[in-house]
Amino acid sequence: MKTIETPRLLIRIDTLEEYIELFNTHTDDELKTLFGFRSDEELMKQKLKIEKGLKTHRTTCLFFHLIEKETNKVIGGVAFHNWYPDHRRSEIGYDMKYEEYKNKGYMKEAAKAIVAYGFNELNLNRMEAIIAPDNIPSQKTAEGAGFVREALLKEHYNDDGIIGDSLIYRLLLSEYNNRIV
Repeated sequence: MKTIETPRLLIRIDTLEEYIELFNTHTDDELKTLFGFRSDEELMKQKLKIEKGLKTHRTTCLFFHLIEKETNKVIGGVAFHNWYPDHRRSEIGYDMKYEEYKNKGYMKEAAKAIVAYGFNELNLNRMEAIIAPDNIPSQKTAEGAGFVREALLKEHYNDDGIIGDSLIYRLLLSEYNNRIV
């Protein structure tokens, strides 16, 4: 398996095909450990997403699993989803699995490494993060990785019957290359 290493993390990279194969060859308990699912419900939601199809004729996914080096525990995840290889753009999404790892800089550390991987290894030209306006920690993570707010999309998504707005953050290859280090 491919990995990216940061000071505190080992980031395991799974292609969509590898990800699905792991779901087909491991028990539920093994999957919970491998991906950091905290409950049977969380695992079942992901299995349903896989059954519905994570890949289309034009988009695919790439998964990054954040493993804390000290404990060897999966503490979070990042994905390039809605990845359009032909158009060299992808949406990035991220989440921390456990409260005790939030607000400690792990996601910012991972996001910077994964953004570099996206531009340098996947030949991306544009990355987008779609974030709820009230999700301040996610906005700070995106901004910490170099993303800038681009737009507000009104009534953009449906979350269990509640229609919500989305902020669009972007990071372009040209901006990434011109950043002040």
